[in-house]
Amino acid sequence: MSRQKYVVVGAGPVGSLAALYAAKRGHDVEIYELRGDLRDPSTMPLNFTKSINLALSERGINAMRHANQQELLDHVFSATIPMRGRMIHGRRPSGELYEEPQDYDIHGRTIFAVDRAGLNGRLLDILNAMPNVKFFFNYKLTGADFKQRKAWFEVRGQDSSPSRPEEVEITFDFMIGADGAHSAVRYHLMKYTRMNYQQEYVDTLWCEFQIKPKKRVGSHDQKYKFRISPNHLHIWPGKKFMFIAIPSEDGSFTCTLFLSGLEFAKLESDSSKLPSFFDTHFPGVTSLIEPIDLVSSFEANPHLPLISIKCQPYHYSSSVVILGDAAHAMVPFYGQGMNAGLEDVRILFSILDKHATVENNNPGDPWSIDATFQRGLALSEYSALRVPDAHAINDLALQNYVEMSASVLSPMYRLRKFLEEFMSVHLPSLGWQTKYSRVSFGNERYSEVVAKSEYQGKVLLRGFVAVICGPVVAGILGLYFTQRRSFCGIHLLDAVRNLRR
Repeated sequence: MSRQKYVVVGAGPVGSLAALYAAKRGHDVEIYELRGDLRDPSTMPLNFTKSINLALSERGINAMRHANQQELLDHVFSATIPMRGRMIHGRRPSGELYEEPQDYDIHGRTIFAVDRAGLNGRLLDILNAMPNVKFFFNYKLTGADFKQRKAWFEVRGQDSSPSRPEEVEITFDFMIGADGAHSAVRYHLMKYTRMNYQQEYVDTLWCEFQIKPKKRVGSHDQKYKFRISPNHLHIWPGKKFMFIAIPSEDGSFTCTLFLSGLEFAKLESDSSKLPSFFDTHFPGVTSLIEPIDLVSSFEANPHLPLISIKCQPYHYSSSVVILGDAAHAMVPFYGQGMNAGLEDVRILFSILDKHATVENNNPGDPWSIDATFQRGLALSEYSALRVPDAHAINDLALQNYVEMSASVLSPMYRLRKFLEEFMSVHLPSLGWQTKYSRVSFGNERYSEVVAKSEYQGKVLLRGFVAVICGPVVAGILGLYFTQRRSFCGIHLLDAVRNLRR
């Protein structure tokens, strides 16, 4: 494989993992980040708050596993908290509060609560130790020529000088855009390819809160510091809105309120009503978060929108590709945003490796030895493969808001989950699994997960209809044949009429 210059725009988890994959393959890697060093606690996140706590599942772990960096995996498993299911909170008609666990998987598999900053910092530390990797923080992409493979960045210093920032020009062989939902790389890519683009803001805002850890009094049990179960994603479903809590290593929980813009506006007009709103819709929360802290967090933390983005293709020629939120930003309700982005990296480089093998195995073919030509083929294949899967998980994430905020209370939802898990355990040869298990505990293509889930739903519906209608049909037929013997040739229609009488 010929050595190339890879430029990665965006130093978040997805961009950092892409840089690691490229560096491990011997390429010269430069990482450009709009913000300062993300390992510096003073660096302000782009949304001016901590991001919604991350859930790491098999897809993300598998992508990091394929980076062949054991210290990264060691960090992941030492600094994450396994969550085996949801804990549904509510109030019974008697007024009694309840907690109802719903395991994610009948086989006991878990997802993991992970601190975004910690994971990101570990990746950056690993990259920092590699001689073929360079960092450029406070660099804003302002222009790109993907035909000539040139890009321009503004250097944004820490001072507040009113003078125009310095602009630098760079060259590259291949650019990877992992710079988030409002991607500058995607913006410039649109000038070079006929990109179909769809952006949707859902009618839901989110605001962050925190459940503080318990004060430890002589206990050495790590679980003692948590005020509620640390091994669950906690949900207070409100049907049209919800409140969730995800554990952190220090014993706290990062909590998020999801609410329509209209409801937010009502509470913003008089935030003193917030505790009573929580008591009505999210019973028990005010015993975990002091009312005064609820109000102060609501007033201090921003109320941020949720965006869903679909676009295609993800590349232009052999010059550039976009990954993660830059390609397919999604709402957080399936916990797959980061996982899908990390999986993008694994799939992209597996396809690049396949075409690099063609390059190395056919030295007599003038096209095969052209790394640029082979990369162009690889990127075309990547876009064709990944677009339907990214669109599928975007749709699933939107649908899962209904499941988390309302369906978890539905008897039909619980019945289907029970039947699918029962068949998974007792009829494993059928390959029956819940949709959630396929998404979170496997590496099947998202589009295939949707197709299999829809098929399972149709089978269950037919079975349900057969169970309900079978006795009725049997009764009609039984009555028909009984009447036929008694009345010598009475028609089925007459039998049905008699049954109605």
